[in-house]
Amino acid sequence: VQLVESGGGLVQPGGSLRLSCAASGFTFSSYTMSWYRQAPGKERESVAVIRSSGFIRNYADSVKGRFTISRDNAKNTVYLQMNNLKPEDTAVYYCSTTLNFINYWGQGTQVTVSS
Repeated sequence: VQLVESGGGLVQPGGSLRLSCAASGFTFSSYTMSWYRQAPGKERESVAVIRSSGFIRNYADSVKGRFTISRDNAKNTVYLQMNNLKPEDTAVYYCSTTLNFINYWGQGTQVTVSS
């Protein structure tokens, strides 16, 4: 299993970024995918989850209405569109999946929201 995130960077408050996570080594279309984030000094937290079909999505209260998770099963890729970014969204963002009770993580991509 390999998960590779991209798309992070520095953005001003109110700006947007789209994160991508390219997956390989498993049947991507059959599994739930998640985005997590971890800010300095804080625990890793769930941001968004999308079920295998793409029809069921869940979000943390802190990002509802601003972030959208989506997936392209033909490309084995999950996305996180982040709009109206706030300084408190600054964190390393990870994509994740669970196979056979084992959690797999990407290396993470840094998102910094600052003026």
